[in-house]
Amino acid sequence: MDVNDVIHWVNQYGYWALFFCLWLGIVGMPIPDEAVVMTGGFVTSLNLLHVFPAFLVTYLGVISGLTLGFVWGRVLGAPILDRLAKKKNLARYIDKSQELINRYGSFTLCISYFIPIVRHVVPYVAGVAKMAYWRYALFSYSTGLVWTLLFFTAGRYSGVHLEQIGRTIDSYGFYIVVITVFVGARILTLFWLRKNRERSRRSKSAIIELDGTKR
Repeated sequence: MDVNDVIHWVNQYGYWALFFCLWLGIVGMPIPDEAVVMTGGFVTSLNLLHVFPAFLVTYLGVISGLTLGFVWGRVLGAPILDRLAKKKNLARYIDKSQELINRYGSFTLCISYFIPIVRHVVPYVAGVAKMAYWRYALFSYSTGLVWTLLFFTAGRYSGVHLEQIGRTIDSYGFYIVVITVFVGARILTLFWLRKNRERSRRSKSAIIELDGTKR
């Protein structure tokens, strides 16, 4: 299955196609979530769907699919992780998710959006750990909104190259985020240092002028 299939389904079933492609991503559809979200943006550029309803349905598909994993984790407990590890060969992703949660706590829900497969496993682990729903919603839904907006917008303007772009991001998304955060932090640091230098320079000038006035 590829992006062309998703576009075909959108032609046939409209907004529901986007919702269920993302909702069913939690059971392992063979297409990256990024590509589906970008397809949602792309079909609005073809005027097959309206922008705001398409974005809203796409966002709801993303968060509802992941929330389903969280609910299953809370209700079924640790046995659901054992079943996932055996049936879907997700053992190493479960270990990675648990490691991230132990290290970063609730912020793992934010980080996981940019790590393929792990994004689907983390809600299960969070549910098994009995994380409060309000905490899960706060971190997961807010990041999901930003994540969906990012890829939806990219899809709207990427045209026919969206599948290749989506798969590239799916493979290297975590590294892209790390680089983006590093560059962003560097820019903010330089901006802060520049502001401090200007403030210090103005303070020195004011002191010199004050001394000159006194004399």
